Amino acid sequence: MVVRMRANRSKTGMRRSHAAISSKHVSKCSCGANYISHRACQECGKYNGRMVIDIVARTKREQRRTKKRTTEMRASGRDTGEAKEKETTAKK
Repeated sequence: MVVRMRANRSKTGMRRSHAAISSKHVSKCSCGANYISHRACQECGKYNGRMVIDIVARTKREQRRTKKRTTEMRASGRDTGEAKEKETTAKK
């Protein structure tokens, strides 16, 4: 069956009133960092007072990945971006 009457602006607005994007609720962690509710803290890895994310292992893994990426880029002869980093630190 086809809708016979067009929905006016009021009805359309009432229907869409619940579709608005709400802001994220941010809380303070015991370490002092802000985190989104019902999620683990990205700074210390705690959720509800328990350690759920091993932050040290994660940082080590990220360092290994960046080191591997830079060595591969050097081997292929592409720019690693280190020259730009040195220029910005030298200007400061």
